[in-house]
Parts: sequence; structure tokens; C-alpha cells
Amino acid sequence: MAEFEQDEVLEEQLTRNVQFFGLPAQKRIGGSFVVVVGLGGVGSHAAHLLLRSGVGRLRLIDFDQVTLSSLNRHCLATRADVGLPKAACLARHFRGAPMPWLPLLRLDILPEAAVEARVEMYTQEGEEALLAGAPDFVLDAIDNIDTKVALLAACRRRGIPVLCCAGAGAKADPTRLRLVDVSEAAADPLARAVRRRLRGDHGIEEGLPILLSTERPRCGLVYGGGEGSNPLDYQVVPNFRIRTIPVLGTTPAIFGLAAAAYVLCQLAGQPFVSEPHFRVQPKQYAGIFQALYEREELRYGTAEGIGVDAEEVEVLVKELWRGRSARAPHPPPHDRGVTRSVGHLTLTRWDPARPASIDNLVLLTHAEADSHEQLGSLEALRRQEPELCRRVEAVLERARLEFRWRA
Repeated sequence: MAEFEQDEVLEEQLTRNVQFFGLPAQKRIGGSFVVVVGLGGVGSHAAHLLLRSGVGRLRLIDFDQVTLSSLNRHCLATRADVGLPKAACLARHFRGAPMPWLPLLRLDILPEAAVEARVEMYTQEGEEALLAGAPDFVLDAIDNIDTKVALLAACRRRGIPVLCCAGAGAKADPTRLRLVDVSEAAADPLARAVRRRLRGDHGIEEGLPILLSTERPRCGLVYGGGEGSNPLDYQVVPNFRIRTIPVLGTTPAIFGLAAAAYVLCQLAGQPFVSEPHFRVQPKQYAGIFQALYEREELRYGTAEGIGVDAEEVEVLVKELWRGRSARAPHPPPHDRGVTRSVGHLTLTRWDPARPASIDNLVLLTHAEADSHEQLGSLEALRRQEPELCRRVEAVLERARLEFRWRA
């Protein structure tokens, strides 16, 4: 798969991906190894698109079986698959089955890819085996909080990139999906629980992406047992959920496709940064724009060199700097990530020797900006705070690329 362009059929099958990512990036995807844990509505759709997009090796992990009630959201399962382990079901459809009238022809989606099915629950005890082989990415589509947190903590400890998928149940609005850092995961109950447990049990406060929906659940949990029955009789395994969440099948499918898109762009070395979901009063952007003019006039005697307008200031503040000072890239623990005040922040030149252009404006507090403007050059700062400079200049490079594309 890493050399797929040498096969005419494979090359044509993946031609749209190559046009999108470029050949070197698609070859990286072809040589990648991705582990998908949890193969229900979210995980099955994600795994399906990862395979169709040319991921060369997939390990599919789930202990559960296909049920009739899961057919409303599973990507490929049919009634004939009911009772089959979800991992085996996906592997069966991915690998295809012989056609009785053409026994030498199989209905494989991508026969060159290696698909491994593991019918077991992810546990801390099984970590070594289930995460063996140096995966390039792990996709967490588990709906049990204990197992979910254990997997995320293991990936962080091992240095494996991982994406956590929050709750897709009881929701319907596809426009509410957001990719946020775990430090901002406040809009979804499962995401909040994950954030709390990761911080309390493992000391993980930031740097882990979560896919969630900001929509409020439309209905509550459902307990399927009859009156007087023992709820424990309805557990799939000990300590697992008893009640179920009503699910509209379209929502987990959208979650799965969004997760696959994130993983593919990461593997290709072309990651995207999602739009923040917090709100800021428009007058605060206007205040930052006015403050930039005043700073330029005070220090340089004129504001004529400012290379941004009010609309671009809003993009800079919200999308690029995420409504926080460049010196505080992650929100404090009490920040719910829904509303944010930016009145204490201002834009100023990063490199004083260059104009106030879109790729040379950094967001800082007023005091930080005053201190930064006293620098004669960036060389001393690069020696003293290399990590800050690396992080800021990565954002400025993104600004350069994105605004060139928008123009």
C-alpha cells in the first residue's frame, strides 16, 4: 500500500485522494497503521472510510456482537450478521466474500490492505497486545467511560496520536459537531467526564483532541427491563452500561466520517484546525482593532501600515489565537469553553522590524504586549523562550497560508 502507485488498479482507485493530498502524502497514508477501538455506529463508519481512503493496515477491536437494534447505525452489518462479533463482521465485509458464480473473484473493498480483527474488550491488562506494533494513530470510539479513559491515557503514555469521540446518542444536528482540545471539552456530558477523569486520575489536562457535538441531548437514557426485573441482568459485561441511549443512526455516521477525516489529514501531514465554538461579543473585536491602531500610532507615528481589516481581526483573534494570549495557549481548568471575554487582549507585532501584517500579529494581554514591544529583536527571545517562539511562529505560518488561500 505504501507503493500503491505501482499498481494500475490501486492507482486509479485512489486517484481522487492523490489529487486531494498529493502523491507523497497518500503514500504515507498507505503505509500507515491505524487502530480503531469500538466498532459501533461511530467506529464502523470511521474504519470503513479509513479503508476506502487507502490506510494500509487496520486493527479493529471490539468485544460486542451485532444486534438487530444496532442495524440502524452500523455502516455495513446486515441481518445475516446479527450475532456475529462486530470486529469479525467488519473484517468479513472489508475482505469480501467469494461470488458463487465467479469463485475466483472476491468483493473486497481494498484487498491490498491488511485488516486484523480482535474480538475482545480493550483493558489496561490487554494494552500491550492491543496497542502493539507501533500504531501511527488510534481512534477511540468506545462508549464506556472506564475503558475510554484507560485507552486515552495509554496512548498518551506511549506517545501514540489518538482522537477521542464523545457521545453521538440522543442528538441529530450535524452542524453542531466540533473538534476541541480536552481542556475545552465542556459541551458534552461524556466529554466532560473524560476531561475530569483524565485530569484527576492521570494528570492529563490538555493536548488531546475530542470530537463532540454541542447539541443538548434530545431524550434521556432508556432501561429495557420489565417491571421488577434485575437491572444487572441487562449488562453486556460486568461494570458495563445497563441503560441504553436512543440513537438516530445518522449522527454516529457523521461522527465516524468526521473522525476518519481528522485521522486521514493527520496521517497525510496536512492537519486542519477546527473552528472554535466559543462566543465573543462583536464589540470586543472592534476594541482590539482600535487598540491595534492606537499602538501603531503611538510607537511608529502612523497606523497606515496595518495590513488587516476589522473582519480579519475577528478571524485572527478567534480562529488563529483561539481567544487566548499566545503565552497562555490552553484555557484554565474552570474555563467552560462556551463564552469567552477577550477585552483584556490586544494584537501587536511579533517581529518589530516587520509591518503589522496578517502573518506578523500576535495576541497578548496588554501588559504582555507592552513588554514584547520593548524587544529590540526576536533573537534574544528565541534564545530565552524557544518553545514560545516555535508555537507562535507556527500559528503565524498558518495565518500566512490560510489568508493566501482566502485571498
